[in-house]
Formats: sequence, C-alpha cells, structure tokens
Amino acid sequence: MITFLKSAENRLEVIGEVTQNCWIHAVDPTTDEIERLAALGVPQDFITYPLDLDERSRTEREDDGTTLILIRIPFYESDKADVPFGTIPLGIILTDRFMLTVCRRQNDILQEFASGRIRGLSTAKRYRFVLRLLLHTASKYLLDLREINKTVDVLEDRLQASMRNKEVLDLLKYQKSLVYFTTALRGNQLVLERLQRGQMFRMYPEDEDLLEDVITENQQAIEMVNISSNILSSMMDAFASIISNNLNVVMKFLASVTIVLSIPTIITSFYGMNVGLPGDQWRWTFLAILAAMAVTSFAVVAIFVKRDWF
Repeated sequence: MITFLKSAENRLEVIGEVTQNCWIHAVDPTTDEIERLAALGVPQDFITYPLDLDERSRTEREDDGTTLILIRIPFYESDKADVPFGTIPLGIILTDRFMLTVCRRQNDILQEFASGRIRGLSTAKRYRFVLRLLLHTASKYLLDLREINKTVDVLEDRLQASMRNKEVLDLLKYQKSLVYFTTALRGNQLVLERLQRGQMFRMYPEDEDLLEDVITENQQAIEMVNISSNILSSMMDAFASIISNNLNVVMKFLASVTIVLSIPTIITSFYGMNVGLPGDQWRWTFLAILAAMAVTSFAVVAIFVKRDWF
C-alpha cells in the first residue's frame, strides 16, 4: 500500500500523486508498487532492503545524492507470541524531490506521523522530519520497555507462589524481546553516530541539537534495556530455584504425612496375623492399641513440627 502525503497549514494531507517535497509512505508494497516507486528514480535495492525482516541498520548513499537510512523500529506482536515485542526494519529514502519510507508492516510510529497527531511536521523540511522520526523511534523503545517491565512485575507476583514452569517460560519470552531491543538499539546508535559524524545531509544548528537529543534518547534506551535484561536474567534464575524449593516443600510435607500414617499401619498389621499374640484375650486390648497408635502418631507429629519438617 502506498500513500502520498504533504504538509499543508501545519498538518499532513493525503494527496493523489507525487509532488515536490512530499512524503511517500509504503507499507509492504507489491511487485507492481515497487516498480512504480523505482520509476520515480529510487534504486530498487533501497526499496527492497527494508522488506527483509532480518536486515541490519545502516546507511547508504548513491552518486546522485539519494540516501538510504535503514533503522530497526519496535513492533508489538501479541502477548501469546513467542516474542511479544520485536523489531522490524524501516527504510527512509531521501531524494532531491521527496522522502520515501518503506516498511514491511504497519506500525504505530508511522501511523502517528501519517495521522497528523504529531504537530509541527513539515515534509518540506525533510531532514528535520527524519530526525523527528528517529527521536520518536527511540521514545517508542522506552514506552515498550515500560510495558515489558509492567508485565514482568505481574509475572513476578505469580511466581512467588508458583510450582509451574509457565511463568518462567513467559519471562523467557520477554527476555527474548529485550535481546532484540538491545541488538536493534545498538545498530541504530551506529547509524546516528554516522549521521552526526559523516555530515550526510546539511543540518541547521537546531537540527544538530535535535540529532544530539536523538542520540541521547537512544543511548538512554540502550542503558534501560541492558538494566532490565540483567534484572530479568537474575530474576529467572532466582525464581527457577524458588519453584524447585516450593516443590521440595510439598514433597517433604507428603513424606511426613506418609510416615505418620505408616505408624498405625505397622501396629495394626501385627494383630492381623492368624497367630496368638500377647493380650489378645484382654478386653481392653483394642482400646490400648488405639491409644498406643494415637500417642505414637502425636509424638512423631510433635517431633516433625519441632524440627520444622511439616
């Protein structure tokens, strides 16, 4: 799907064709749409690179000045997915006429830009538009990280009294998400540093300040993801031990109950034999046996309670 947008009166409007200083937004373009974009003078490789979900972050520049900025943006799948929060490539292609974004899937970041919810955007100022997009991407990583931390806190409360592996496996899914976040953010950081160091496009002083803000926000996201990943790894190890300990407590309790119940069984088994036994003619034998079983059982229970085996 291809959408053409252009800023007008401080907001973005959908237009029907390519014009000077417009923004072309392509989501999972078909073969015909790729050929249509390539006919506008965009290298076809620049269009297909972001469609590969495993593509790494980088920048490329053609001799005619056409520039590709490829970054990875956060993407929410679902809580039931193997990786609830992942990353996907986003290609930003700059030409002397327009700006083109290419992504394999529809995502919240580009939707917010296209819907006009972000104020002060101008497609005529393409480089500043790109910097705003990069800043919003770094902020989105932090927002998704907060959602991951909230979910992990809920799982932590469940794990404290759990004897199952389900919660640990759920934590493992979010640890995978943090690994993807770490890899993507580090790749994006290299792209940002290259933009700052390489002077790939001319920036005004306020643009340079904005780029520094983007680098700072991205670095903060990297640090927060590293902290969360380390905490989650330690938590998983600790709760794996807790689950094992909870299971041992249950087994200890069942073993103690088995020992207590085996005492009356042993005593009564003697009087189940078809031979003469001492006291079998005494009329109080039955009550004496019951009393002996009760006293012995209570004594064993008292010993277990004193040693905290129950």
